[in-house]
Amino acid sequence: MADALPVAYVDGSYVPADEARISPFDRGFLFADAVYEVIPVFGGKPLLLGNHLARLDNSLNELKISNPHDEPVWSDIIIKLIEANGGGDIAIYVQVSRGAETGRDHFFPEGTAPLVFAMATAITSSPKDTGGITAVTLEDTRWARCDIKSTALLANVLLRQEARERGADDAILIRDGELIEAASASVISVEGNKLISRPNSNKLLPGTTRALVLELAENDGFELESAVISVERLRKADEIWLMSATKGVIPVVELDGEPVGSGAPGPVWQRVHELYEANKAMLS
Repeated sequence: MADALPVAYVDGSYVPADEARISPFDRGFLFADAVYEVIPVFGGKPLLLGNHLARLDNSLNELKISNPHDEPVWSDIIIKLIEANGGGDIAIYVQVSRGAETGRDHFFPEGTAPLVFAMATAITSSPKDTGGITAVTLEDTRWARCDIKSTALLANVLLRQEARERGADDAILIRDGELIEAASASVISVEGNKLISRPNSNKLLPGTTRALVLELAENDGFELESAVISVERLRKADEIWLMSATKGVIPVVELDGEPVGSGAPGPVWQRVHELYEANKAMLS
């Protein structure tokens, strides 16, 4: 993500981003006892806000953290933060921790209030966004609850760094010989005119952007398949895409040093990318 925009939100107050502060005793800082969401904003309007807030609520429930706000209050906080940072094409990062205590105890403390932090960053297009990116397959070394959007992202950070050190743009994660997802994105593979995606489970994050892309593709007549994909099948795909809230739909043109399909963004991606961009434009 880009540098933070001028205004952040900390527990009820909109403050200059460089003055935002939390306690060093906050459990998000000490234990990564926190969850987060990233909400894309185009033309000053959030995309899939309700879906992101529903996923945030699910993550909080899984960690047994009380959701500090209902959806209307969350929406108000986010809209005001968008406006305070000038609108446009930005991303809103929201983090909720279990709160701060007076020491460091593994057990859940009683009486702490969840702490909310939010910031905005610009969404900037990469020159590789439409020309395609490269990826490598790496063994998935993350924990067993990847359906929770936890701030405990050290394994993801290490995997993405390893991909970079191998000369690739991103890492596609494999566990027990099966495609899981990318280090910070969902994955769809394409065979002919069929889009294939792994069913949601504890092994991967239920991607909001992926769900939208699949819906748009199905409405346009493309076939969908929900399946566990072997790494061997993935390597034979005609197209491979990565999806995330801030990057949209990105074609992978090279995997482990070998071209994906023709080695260029494929025709199915071209059409679905158009559908996704048109959907974004409807917000403006």
